[in-house]
Amino acid sequence: MKTTGRVTIPTDESFVEGTKEIAAKWGADAVRDCDGTVLPANVAELADKVYNTYFIVRGDNEWADKHPEETHRTFLMSERTLAEGKTLEIEVMKGYFPQQIVPDWENLSYWEVIDRTTGEVVSDWKADEARGIVKIEKAEEMHEYTVDFMAKVIWHPVQIYNYLTNNWTCAKQKMYDPAFPHTAEYIKEHMRKWCDEHPETNVVRFTTFLYQFTLIFNEQGKEKYVDWFGYGLSTSPAMLEDFKKEYGYALRAEDFIDGGCYNTPFRVPNKRFKDYMEFVEKRVCRTVRSLTDIVHEKGKEAMMFLGDDWIGAEPYGEHFAETGLDAVVGSVGGGVTVRMLSEIPHVKYREGRFLPYFFPDTFFEGNEENAVAELNRNWTTARRAMMRKPLDRMGFGGYLSLAAKFPTFVDRVSEICEEFRGIVDMAGKAKPYCGLTVAILNCWGKKRSWMSHMVAHELWYQPVYSYQGILEAISGLAVNVKFVSFEDVKAGIDGDIDVIINVGDGYTAYSGGEYWNDEGVVRAIRSWVREGHGFIGVGEPTEYVKGGRTFVLADVLGVDKEIGFTMSEDKYNIEKKAHFITEDVRGEIDYGEGKKNIYALPGADVLDIEFSDRFRRNVNVGEVKLAANACGKGRGVYIAGLPYSAQNARLLYRAMFWSAGKENELKRAFVSDPATECTYYPEMKKYAVINNAAEAKKTVFYDIDGNEKELALGPGEIVWIG
Repeated sequence: MKTTGRVTIPTDESFVEGTKEIAAKWGADAVRDCDGTVLPANVAELADKVYNTYFIVRGDNEWADKHPEETHRTFLMSERTLAEGKTLEIEVMKGYFPQQIVPDWENLSYWEVIDRTTGEVVSDWKADEARGIVKIEKAEEMHEYTVDFMAKVIWHPVQIYNYLTNNWTCAKQKMYDPAFPHTAEYIKEHMRKWCDEHPETNVVRFTTFLYQFTLIFNEQGKEKYVDWFGYGLSTSPAMLEDFKKEYGYALRAEDFIDGGCYNTPFRVPNKRFKDYMEFVEKRVCRTVRSLTDIVHEKGKEAMMFLGDDWIGAEPYGEHFAETGLDAVVGSVGGGVTVRMLSEIPHVKYREGRFLPYFFPDTFFEGNEENAVAELNRNWTTARRAMMRKPLDRMGFGGYLSLAAKFPTFVDRVSEICEEFRGIVDMAGKAKPYCGLTVAILNCWGKKRSWMSHMVAHELWYQPVYSYQGILEAISGLAVNVKFVSFEDVKAGIDGDIDVIINVGDGYTAYSGGEYWNDEGVVRAIRSWVREGHGFIGVGEPTEYVKGGRTFVLADVLGVDKEIGFTMSEDKYNIEKKAHFITEDVRGEIDYGEGKKNIYALPGADVLDIEFSDRFRRNVNVGEVKLAANACGKGRGVYIAGLPYSAQNARLLYRAMFWSAGKENELKRAFVSDPATECTYYPEMKKYAVINNAAEAKKTVFYDIDGNEKELALGPGEIVWIG
């Protein structure tokens, strides 16, 4: 029997009858508008829930024009310019999009000119607004210089993206900052007025709050700098002055420019930046609460879109509970974003917006097969995570009229909606069995739960997908997951943790950088492993060149990285061995970008190694890709990289059980084929076995007591047992 509910679809005033038809097919109980569209006048007749997009800091150009001094600001760095004589002129806006930003010539006191060759701040310079330059009269020849300048944001970055992508001709939305007094009062007045003017709306979908993630465009209108975690667009004079009053010291431009790195999440965060993050979080959450109180007074629910102006609303931060939000919604790129959304605390329900987005770049004539393929990929990777912790609702965004032209796509979505409701009804009632508790260790800890290595909802950088795969694999595995920081480790490792995983390139916030120079951190983890626990390192874990080692915990991992200092020493541990960890491997293991120059220490087991005929003095040369090592009563595992695949997820699962010394417990609520996975719900005494492959599979199913039987699953099928 067909079920209904838990599904949100987009609509607009030009597609009312079509919306009714698709809502019936998909069992949708909610409709929403999309950026650039208007809801129908009779929208309340279309669904039980009506979501309406609400912008706090953009959309009212009349207000923005009345208070141009209250626009958003950001710190940006000019191009590096070489001094070839004593006088140097730097064109401040070179490389930037003048329709998005303009230099804030009225606030030159916040600007800094820096000699990048020496790192010194230059005091003798002049600004020429008419020519758009900064002039240095006493430059050092052959030194590079930059200008850290404050800029006004005059066009909202997300609207720029949508405007250029969809060839819009509407007004370009300006911005205004609630850190300033007039706008602070205006946003509350507007909230009350808007709620009264939209009686049909019962869910206010904030898109999002006060400060946009860092999104800067180049002179051609293309993305120049994108940081989904970036706090760079929140740095107005009002914010900086309030920070100084509260924290007792002033921040400077370079605290945000960071040598051109802009405090990317890959950087180990310093105290000044963490202080500013906390300051913004408190300010944002306090302001949001004043708006959600109004929404509730008007009898409506408040929903946060986890994107766009979300900065300061860290959903796993210490202040998020203060917002008073009812719900969150975000884009689903795969299992990681499902878990990122589904585990957010302090809200009543969590919704995922699935792909593909109903935009012309996908929904054009002749592309239906590709649209269905993208839908299936998105659903399959997301579904395995939902078996562990399901979302409460699902939905789509874009223009429904485009999707309606693809009947096969519409039918497939109907099947997925039905399957989703079945999963929520079953998996949403009880906690699944977890064979282990695993902690992901990085500088961000709990604050960035399920977000480390993420770029805008599972988009990826090439050097990162080898690490994002760890989170993607874990999102659907039968383990309890925690995210811990180095400060957490020093304070004491939780007693329930079986395995710690450290993943990332050396010296990044993910591997830890200078934290591995902290004796307290090293002592805590080394002793914890030797007491009988597991430590898994991926990429360049624990890297900090010190004391003749590159990996500080080489003794735990059983491997180290050659950086040229010990090349004269031969390394003879090159024999590849069969192992519990690799029992399910068929063919070659995909390490993604992998790592070079990793060698095994004596006593470690080499599970995979790559040999090269180039530049070797003798046959005893190889690059270790996978190793296992005993360390006291505990164990360490090294992996060069692990992008997500069914085989890699199984390899990681085995590595976790082996490192924890619990390999005998692996085959509990387990299935033999890596393309299939099993979730057990003890309270209901039910098992869900899923086939993640597009073809039929036979797999051996093991119940919680280890009893086995063979199952046959169709392509993408779920089988419920019990």
